[in-house]
Amino acid sequence: MMSKINTPIIDLLIKKNIPFKLLEQQVETISIEDTAHARGISPNQMVKSILLRDMGNRYALACVPGDLSVDPKKVRAILNWRRMTCVGLDQLQTTTGYQVGCVAPLLLKQPMPIVFDNQLTQLQHVTISSGQRLAGIALSSQDLVELCQPRLGDICR
Repeated sequence: MMSKINTPIIDLLIKKNIPFKLLEQQVETISIEDTAHARGISPNQMVKSILLRDMGNRYALACVPGDLSVDPKKVRAILNWRRMTCVGLDQLQTTTGYQVGCVAPLLLKQPMPIVFDNQLTQLQHVTISSGQRLAGIALSSQDLVELCQPRLGDICR
């Protein structure tokens, strides 16, 4: 049976001929744990994408395994920027183009640096948001790195 879910991220992966698996769920979830359970995966396989802003109003997207937290000081050091803080939920969609819980490191509304924690590259497969709440996308971490071209480093707390 063909899925009715179609998003710009899915279109991009098809266009680039990137193998992926759509992980659908029946109900919307908010927490990483609930979402991982609904999709039948481990929380550490999920790419948690956190939008940060520095004192000069520059944005960066920091990505870590879903069961870990971003350390803004470490992201700041990699980018050589000033103090960084998490962006408020009210600014998330206007900056990234994604609603809360659906931010992926692809097709961002505004260009910005993307920083991946090294641990993401050590997993064979990771999952990202499809851009909507009822489905995630599993793909190889190598394919995701090639698509995003992120800076890599130790950015977890």
